[in-house]
Amino acid sequence: MSLYDRLFPPKVYKLENGKQIEKKRSRAPIYALVIIFLTVLSVYITGFDLSVLVSRIDQFFVILGEMFPPRWDYMPQIWQPLFDTIKMSLLGSFIGSVAVVPFAMLASTNIIHNRVVVAAVRLLLSIVRTLPTLVSALIATYVFGLGTLAGTTAIAIFTFAYIGKILYEEIETVDMGAFEAMEAMGATKTRAFITSIVPQVLPSYLSNCLFCFEGNVRYASILGYVGAGGLGLILNEKIGWREYSSVGMILIALFVTVFLIETISRAARKRLV
Repeated sequence: MSLYDRLFPPKVYKLENGKQIEKKRSRAPIYALVIIFLTVLSVYITGFDLSVLVSRIDQFFVILGEMFPPRWDYMPQIWQPLFDTIKMSLLGSFIGSVAVVPFAMLASTNIIHNRVVVAAVRLLLSIVRTLPTLVSALIATYVFGLGTLAGTTAIAIFTFAYIGKILYEEIETVDMGAFEAMEAMGATKTRAFITSIVPQVLPSYLSNCLFCFEGNVRYASILGYVGAGGLGLILNEKIGWREYSSVGMILIALFVTVFLIETISRAARKRLV
């Protein structure tokens, strides 16, 4: 019996037939203590000071107040960077979500029975997933130069890792009957995968791709900070010059764009599910 069970013995229920059933106590108190300890430790390490937050929070609203009313005549300068942001997000999402399909297949234990291959592909996806999008964009600017190509590459890398993990987890939950039947008839693994597995995961796969595209529009809007094009270029410029009314106009344009994309995407996902 563990120390926890000794300190908090399990409840014993006696049935009418004379048998006894033990119900172990929940380990939630232990988990709560661990979370509290880690929270206190993080406050100590980061030097978080609640008094500073309370005393300086009003400055956030000062800057926010300077953004409104926005500078409406700045909108013509926003159109092109806004379209660049949308193009980067759309193309990067498409490339990443398509390129990851064979890797998701190789990472699925019910399709590939070689543990080394599965572990290697999953490790690759994990490594790519831990790479921040801004870092990917920064590296891409050194490779491809400044501009939207670097931003598109960074978005594609993020989408590759994000969709890859979700997709191989979905593949592992499908009904394998049709796949095994096609393999028994002599079909190749790839052919059996396309014919029997793809139709089962296609609706959720497309839904997740649309959801990822929604987020990528927001992520792409800050890639300009490292020279990857899009709204981030003018957003960084206007914040640096403290032209907050122009910043407010940029944020309004981004908000409306994201809202429209999410509305259309939500309607499309409902049809897919």
